[in-house]
Amino acid sequence: MSPSRKPTDRSALGLFDHAREQILSRSAPLADRMRPRTLEEFFGQEHILGPGRLLRRAIEADRISSLILYGPPGTGKTTLARVIAGRTAAEFVSINAVLAGVADIRKAIEGAKARLGGEGKRTILFVDEVHRFNKSQQDALLPHVENGTLILIGATTENPFFEVIRALVSRSRVFELRVLSKDNLRQVAHAALEDSERGYGERSVDLQEEALAHWVEVVNGDARGILNALELAVETTPPGEDGRIRIDRAVAEESIQKRAVLYDKDGDAHYDTTSALIKSLRGSDPDAALYWMAKMVTAGEDPRFLFRRMLIFASEDVGMADPRALQLVTAAAQAFDYVGMPEGRFHLAQACLYLATAPKSNSTMGFFSALEAVEKEVHGEVPNPLKDPSRDGNSLGHGKGYLYPHAYRDHWVPQQYLPDNLQGHQFYQPGEIGFEGHLKELLEERRREQLKRADCEKVERESPAERVEEEA
Repeated sequence: MSPSRKPTDRSALGLFDHAREQILSRSAPLADRMRPRTLEEFFGQEHILGPGRLLRRAIEADRISSLILYGPPGTGKTTLARVIAGRTAAEFVSINAVLAGVADIRKAIEGAKARLGGEGKRTILFVDEVHRFNKSQQDALLPHVENGTLILIGATTENPFFEVIRALVSRSRVFELRVLSKDNLRQVAHAALEDSERGYGERSVDLQEEALAHWVEVVNGDARGILNALELAVETTPPGEDGRIRIDRAVAEESIQKRAVLYDKDGDAHYDTTSALIKSLRGSDPDAALYWMAKMVTAGEDPRFLFRRMLIFASEDVGMADPRALQLVTAAAQAFDYVGMPEGRFHLAQACLYLATAPKSNSTMGFFSALEAVEKEVHGEVPNPLKDPSRDGNSLGHGKGYLYPHAYRDHWVPQQYLPDNLQGHQFYQPGEIGFEGHLKELLEERRREQLKRADCEKVERESPAERVEEEA
């Protein structure tokens, strides 16, 4: 092929590439076509992209440093990276951590080195789903991020402080993207209806408010979800005699079918929702507790996990205020094993409601105070009366002086049970609510009696000579 024809061939190839991109852009899903191209088109995330905010200023000034975008699906992490790509003078390289291998990382690094050394041009490496990189892959990026060869933009749905190596997080700014508000979601839908180039601006679409309200309610702040629902409704609803496509509540429900529950059993949503359930139980809010548990069950959480958490809660947060709580949750868990789903949901509900409405006490935490005392003390000698007399009671006098409680009125007698160095120390702090409230007064009286007896025994142990010397 002669040299004179090469430019023509390249030009033809460029035309084919342009035509292919146009076809793909027209056939792409609405959610992809409607991706914001500028900050002005970006809805939501005002806390990081509002006027005067740090990230917005950095983007507008093209002074981006390494950052990690963290948030649920559909909040605009990848879109924001594309907006940055459109505004920066740096080379923008994008890879997906699910698909990329070591060779892709090495290629990106070598390209960045060549551009920096040959042209003095920076490289921004966007890594989608960065949490999918294993530790060695993340370690491979670290020195090049640290020395400025690469500016890293990572996107992740998982908490980067757990899923991304600490060294990489410490060299990046972490920005959390939040689920879109209902107003933001309405803005997204209206923008798609009004955009003649990428959306449905050229069609006559009558989207009823109750239909839009239904979508806004069920997509859980996911912009992609509302655009997918809109696309399905518009593309599958035949126009009326007047040529208008009418989307009412029935069409909206059919186009989305099921509420999208934001819950990943292995991710942040799992831990956050579990935390919300436990805190609602602790706060004695049965309505909230039922809601969070229903969300977990709907998302496919193992009911046995829920019972395990409630068994812990019964001792940790209800405890001695209502000792029956542990019995009831145990019985409910056993009943669930007999019955299974779906009827087993009654046992989940009963355990949840009992714990939420039960009196609360965390006095079992006294055990951890006792553990701390054991770890700190040098030596805590068992008082002689408490020692086992069965082996050497005759020769060493072990067990001598022990008072048998059942021989006394109320089956109790004051005597020393703690080591000498811990006399008077109180690990158990009873509350004043529920069953435990009845114990508090009795226990305080017995503790006073024990201290009084301990003082008397201390005086008795002193020799007459020591007492005379002390008096002198």
